[in-house]
Amino acid sequence: MPPPFDIPPLTQSGVLPPWVGTPCHAAGMSPYQTSLVKVANAFCLTPDRKAIFSGLLRYRQELAAIGLTDGFQWLSGSFLEDIEALESRPPRDIDVVTFFQRPAQHSTDVLWQAFVAANRNLWVPIQTKATFRCDSHFVDLSFHAPYIVDNTRFWFGLFSHRRDGLWKGLLQVPLSISQDDADAFQLMNAAAQP
Repeated sequence: MPPPFDIPPLTQSGVLPPWVGTPCHAAGMSPYQTSLVKVANAFCLTPDRKAIFSGLLRYRQELAAIGLTDGFQWLSGSFLEDIEALESRPPRDIDVVTFFQRPAQHSTDVLWQAFVAANRNLWVPIQTKATFRCDSHFVDLSFHAPYIVDNTRFWFGLFSHRRDGLWKGLLQVPLSISQDDADAFQLMNAAAQP
């Protein structure tokens, strides 16, 4: 994976730009590959935002605990906007699309279905929103290419635009847990101290 990209500043419209420089160069296109620490420093400026981000960090830990570590996540939603200025409200959650490879021990469809059923609380968006403040969705990279392309197109089209049609950028972070997670947890814990 390339080194983390500096998160570009929000546009005058209060969103991440869909590209920096020119849209003809892939390196400057959304989703921007970045780190969790950079996300924390850029977007965790209020208690509501810190609570949402802490939920994302916990959610990532839970996914790792069940063996989902190979892939990446797209982050989007009002959490990555200046929603306080745009709509006079705090963000409610963070949108997360997890692109993953199935763990080897759950590679067949029968084993995979049993695995998902046993961990339903991590797969159902209404449950992940209630527990982690993450509106979670998934793309299984073990499927056939047409399915992956179609699902990627859907999630990118949905999350790269506001409901009013304004085009905006997304962020991408690695799925695997690393020192970046620990550093981001430390930032949130330090922010919670009086």
